[in-house]
Amino acid sequence: MIDADDVLAARDRVRETSRHTPLEYSHTFSEMTGADVHLKLETFQRTGAFKIRGATNRIATLSDAEREAGVVTASAGNHAQGVALAASRAGVDSKIVMPEHAPISKVKATRNYGAEVVLQGVDYSEAAEHAHEIEAEEGRTYVHAFDDPMIMAGQGTIGLEIVDDLPEVETVIVPIGGGGLISGIATALKGYDSDIRVIGVQAEGAASVAQSLQKGEIYERESVDTIADGIATRRVGDRTFDVIEERVDEVVTVDDSEIAVALTYLLERSKTLVEGAGAVTLAALLNERFEFEEDETIVPCLCGGNIDLNTLTTVIMRGLVETGRYVRLRTVLKDRPGALDDLIDVIAAQQANIYAIQHDRTSRDIGMNAAEVELDLETRGEEHVATLIAGMEERDYEVELLS
Repeated sequence: MIDADDVLAARDRVRETSRHTPLEYSHTFSEMTGADVHLKLETFQRTGAFKIRGATNRIATLSDAEREAGVVTASAGNHAQGVALAASRAGVDSKIVMPEHAPISKVKATRNYGAEVVLQGVDYSEAAEHAHEIEAEEGRTYVHAFDDPMIMAGQGTIGLEIVDDLPEVETVIVPIGGGGLISGIATALKGYDSDIRVIGVQAEGAASVAQSLQKGEIYERESVDTIADGIATRRVGDRTFDVIEERVDEVVTVDDSEIAVALTYLLERSKTLVEGAGAVTLAALLNERFEFEEDETIVPCLCGGNIDLNTLTTVIMRGLVETGRYVRLRTVLKDRPGALDDLIDVIAAQQANIYAIQHDRTSRDIGMNAAEVELDLETRGEEHVATLIAGMEERDYEVELLS
């Protein structure tokens, strides 16, 4: 098991490659939660995520023979970019296996950093199986995405930066996929002050650690399904599980809707672009997934910002729907001239903005003298949506909330 000295040694190895990322006080989220919230903005790290730290530390410890043979790994995206850049800087050949449906932005970035990319498998686990086949066939060194002491130690340098910048920190919230990040950070923090609380967060559609801790052994999911693709692993690592058991105080989960809302808040209120895996920590805080005191000094780690633009569009829309900023309604009008204008007047009186209208006179679900209307509306929040619907119903419109 790694210890604090391993993390301190890693800091010297990664210093020239990784950045000391900002730790910024958030007035917005402090006000929303009642805590003293500081955001660890690892989104500003080279490659856009924390993975460069562990990759640099692991490659720096390769033997001469291992450097000559090259490295191989599997990744959903962020670890891929970290290994690609670290290997290129060290003059080591790298081959990266990524799931077939990995975000195209992450695939392109990995290639641009100098790696050969192989697309194989439906998720990280299947990609890893193929990467191990390449390891055996080509004699490359496998650089594990999380279950490696040097990877963990490299990621732990984030914890050192947090206590350097905020010595009074009381609680740090960390995403969990395979467990490398939280293992390293927890090791660094507990080595500095054993009273610092470490909270782990998983996406509900990829949660395995809480069950593993309850069982006392690793639980593996059959599949994963979450917008937080950076932590979408079926199981935690063997080595990381041991560290989590010993040094992590609590593990909680958040669902995709909560992740989407947190991501949207970060964009709108903090002007910070964070991927789903990075937003889970703030989601856990905003939804009070763990107990905390008034004015408790809390650091959510925003571990990465590499989100595919198509995914971003979907997530933002989901976040707007969840917060009542965008709504889709269905109603039925009498099929007569001016009926649609009357409906629009009601909506305008409630100060909702029409984004789109679909008017259908041929639907089988309505009478021959009626027309079905679906409206996409921009609104100002849940109370505004309720007021809008009430105003329509007062005018005898039957309203169905579609989203």
